[in-house]
Amino acid sequence: METTAWFAARQELPPNRRKLLAIGSFVLPILIWCLVSYVPFLWHPMVRISDPGAVDYFQADMLVDKAVFQAELETVQTQGGALPVGELSNPIYLPPPHKVAEAFYTGFTTPPASKDGLWLHQSLWQSIQVIFWGFLLSSLVAVPLGVLAGTYSAVSRLFEPFIEFFRYLPAPAFGALAVAVLGIYEGPKIAIIFIGTFFQQVLIISNTTRKLDYALLEAALTLGTSRLKLLRHVVIPGILPDLYRDQRILLGWAWTYLIVAELIGTSSGITWFITQQARYEHFENVYAAILMIGIIGLGTDLVLAWLGKRLFPWDKPANKQ
Repeated sequence: METTAWFAARQELPPNRRKLLAIGSFVLPILIWCLVSYVPFLWHPMVRISDPGAVDYFQADMLVDKAVFQAELETVQTQGGALPVGELSNPIYLPPPHKVAEAFYTGFTTPPASKDGLWLHQSLWQSIQVIFWGFLLSSLVAVPLGVLAGTYSAVSRLFEPFIEFFRYLPAPAFGALAVAVLGIYEGPKIAIIFIGTFFQQVLIISNTTRKLDYALLEAALTLGTSRLKLLRHVVIPGILPDLYRDQRILLGWAWTYLIVAELIGTSSGITWFITQQARYEHFENVYAAILMIGIIGLGTDLVLAWLGKRLFPWDKPANKQ
């Protein structure tokens, strides 16, 4: 009976179990990360040198392959020299969780290495502005067009075939053109976010609009409502909860285009920070910056979900989350 309660098909779990599973979805990957980082026999393919001994090219804190260390150790033993000493370690590109946790703090307290560099919070703010303007401009055009396409077949037949074609074209392919037209600063980055989300928005919103019960439209038309009032008083109120939920999902698409967008034109934002840290092999900072993007995105989505419950208390899907 208990197993059925946990795995009943398409039945909502009690609130305490939902919370437990939500916490577990984060704890499980962190636990795996900890095991790989701290348990030597799981996956520690390298050795971190603490004492180079008689091996002339070994240096303290140097990482070498386990096989190389073992071969040099045997050679030194044969020659009767001072034995090198080291401990099992993971590659430099896989820092342990505590190093990444430290990087979360030092990223905001350590000044940039170069004089013209930006602090981490300044880089994050640049990226948030690119996301905001790109997605806002995309929504200002895509939402009305999607609603019209979902309501009127003539609009759908006129726009959707081309949009279906265009959505398969990769947004980064327009990077060089965006730089030529909009310059090398924030304009082309915003344009890539716009291109990457606009066409998906139109199609998803038009599909959401078509799901509105046609009986509502028929009743309004029978009562003699105008086309404008039909949109204002029937269609938009009828799809608003689903439209809001669509925008929450589509905002995540904007974040997925961020890294590519910020590589176009002048380097800026969190992408520049990640690139610089990777260049100097500060991979704990790279992981911290990537996780920050996820935290900001998830935090934004949770706030929007909470707001949606208050804006649309009658909407069952929103209130199950």
